[in-house]
Amino acid sequence: MPVQVRDATVCSAMYSVRADAARAVIAYSGLDVAEVFPGRAVCALAFVDYRDGDLDRYHEFGMAFLIRPPGRAGKVGLADLRHAGAFIHWLPVNQGFTLEAGRDIWGFPKELADIELRLDSPYKRCILRKDGRLVLDMLVRPGIPVPGTAAPTPMDAYTHLDRVTRRVPWSVRAHGVRVRPGGALVRLGNHPIAKELSELGLPKRPLLTMTVAHAAMTFDDAVEVAF
Repeated sequence: MPVQVRDATVCSAMYSVRADAARAVIAYSGLDVAEVFPGRAVCALAFVDYRDGDLDRYHEFGMAFLIRPPGRAGKVGLADLRHAGAFIHWLPVNQGFTLEAGRDIWGFPKELADIELRLDSPYKRCILRKDGRLVLDMLVRPGIPVPGTAAPTPMDAYTHLDRVTRRVPWSVRAHGVRVRPGGALVRLGNHPIAKELSELGLPKRPLLTMTVAHAAMTFDDAVEVAF
């Protein structure tokens, strides 16, 4: 520790969803979503191509929610998102080594899935299948470049596995960032996760999308969360 990712490409979209529906999805974790607007939470979908890192090369898809960190009083609004955490609800990968490491070291809810990424065209695409069933087909259109080189951004991810909730400190240094309002299309399949997404109101227009051509990440030891 820490585990290093030296180069990855990340494509993500953030959606405004009903806070009560999001709370129902993550109730098992003991955590609470951050209401960035009254009655609204944020669900993030992301797909990642890990090209160089301590856990080898692999593809990953993530479904996460912005949450109010345990012990923080009051609500986390739109103007105060730096205090929000990210709860990782589902994290399929396509390689066994990162699956075992992610579950054993941090409690990430990793599962094996078929993740096809198409990143060489102007539109970035992820086709995700699990147990032979389509979960989703997601298309992201990169936006305008964000100038400058980003300094490492610290943040906390939260996981829940085997009845234990954990906080995972990590940081990201991003190069080649593009952002736009909207910018993503999602087609849902017939997998149970697709049903969860439909109950959250997807497919719909996202608040924003972000693409990162080159991301470097650092993952520290997980810390068990006491409630």
